[in-house]
Amino acid sequence: MELTIVRWLHIFAGIVWIGLLYYFNFVQAVALPKAKADNTAAGITKHVAPLALLWFRWAALATWILGAYYLERSGVGLGNAFMLKGAAASIGIGAWLGTIMLFNVWVLIWPNQKKVLGLVQADDAAKAKAARVAFLASRTNTMLSIPMLFFMVAGSTGAYHGLPHM
Repeated sequence: MELTIVRWLHIFAGIVWIGLLYYFNFVQAVALPKAKADNTAAGITKHVAPLALLWFRWAALATWILGAYYLERSGVGLGNAFMLKGAAASIGIGAWLGTIMLFNVWVLIWPNQKKVLGLVQADDAAKAKAARVAFLASRTNTMLSIPMLFFMVAGSTGAYHGLPHM
């Protein structure tokens, strides 16, 4: 029962994380230049983006922690997954992609978005550089999310002995 709850919490946190990732890349990134053009961007950058980024980064961390816990407790083993050993190789690739994505969220996207949104003092040149780094890391995560989801699903088909099926 416990592992089933952990698994569903992992899935829920992942939906929040990837959903917000797609929101940032496919909705906000397209709408923000239009909002800047008609002077309505302040509402997005002051109220929406900081709150969405809060949920985004904590959903990313929750997804990773719950996934790591699930792998370890399910008999797959976190070490086996990260070492891509045997039947754990498929889910391990997904775990590695998720780890890279988590790194991008906390080390590249969030610190740079704080500058872009004015939560941290930065001059215009630093804001421009920060915007570019955050943009590239976010687009990288969007591209990595597709194979990461594929390997998560492929790894959860019961290829491992003793791993609960969906």
